[in-house]
Amino acid sequence: MIEALALTKDYGDKRAVDGLTFTVKPGHVTGFLGPNGSGKSTTMRLILGLDAATSGDVTVNGKHFRDHKAPLHEVGALLEARSVHTGRSAYNHLLALAQTHGIGKTRVQELIDLVGLHDVARKRVGSFSLGMGQRLGIAAALLGDPHTLLLDEPVNGLDPEGIHWIRTLLKQLAAEGRAVFVSSHLMSEMAVTADHLIVIGRGKLIADTSVDEFVRRASGAIVRVRSPQATALRDLVVGPDVKVESEDGALEISGMSPEQVGDLAAANGITLHELTLVQASLEEAFMELTRDDVEFKAAAA
Repeated sequence: MIEALALTKDYGDKRAVDGLTFTVKPGHVTGFLGPNGSGKSTTMRLILGLDAATSGDVTVNGKHFRDHKAPLHEVGALLEARSVHTGRSAYNHLLALAQTHGIGKTRVQELIDLVGLHDVARKRVGSFSLGMGQRLGIAAALLGDPHTLLLDEPVNGLDPEGIHWIRTLLKQLAAEGRAVFVSSHLMSEMAVTADHLIVIGRGKLIADTSVDEFVRRASGAIVRVRSPQATALRDLVVGPDVKVESEDGALEISGMSPEQVGDLAAANGITLHELTLVQASLEEAFMELTRDDVEFKAAAA
């Protein structure tokens, strides 16, 4: 579990993290989202004690990271996969980490096989592709069988098979009762991997909620209906709190749920050919709710 309380970090007159309070709970994959420059990487560094907070506090599994006697068993982290001695082999890199915690060679080999590096385990890391480096970083994060995982852009450089593999792995780790905290710019991947989101912008908390609620908050409630009796249905539903618009031959109703529209249609003998709740994608919801917190914007064409 990760617990942040009023976490703040200043670099001179620049406030990178501004009073963040959140909890990353066990048993969930929690996505950590925010535009570039929002403070995500700084927050992760604060969690791991790589930077000192200006004020506020953050603990992992009830302690500051520095106070854990065997941190690899408590927290597995991937911040920069390429920060590895390029002259070492993947096997020797993991073995050196393992020996700091009394972890045996069997576990090292187990992780190499798990992440798919068996055929290149004795090759120098300097020759690795970006995706291979990511797999090695994930193996290092898992080495101590930790209770909490903190992964920054773990799918970066992975091919479609690798992305599917890490998605399945993260869900499995959460199902085992671990807290999984993962940042990503791939909204389509977060939509199918995370079940909870922490979203920040300009260092401040924007949302701490489920994926479904986050999308609903950005989408509004719009029900799309197709019916050969569309005019009659429009007359039934329209009112002070209900708006109806026509779009591509269908009615788009805001202010009613799909169940309410369906029940009303059935009660009045109206045939429905389509009854759909229209929602934004996670990417669309993210763009909508963070548009005022983007630090770097491209000029309009």
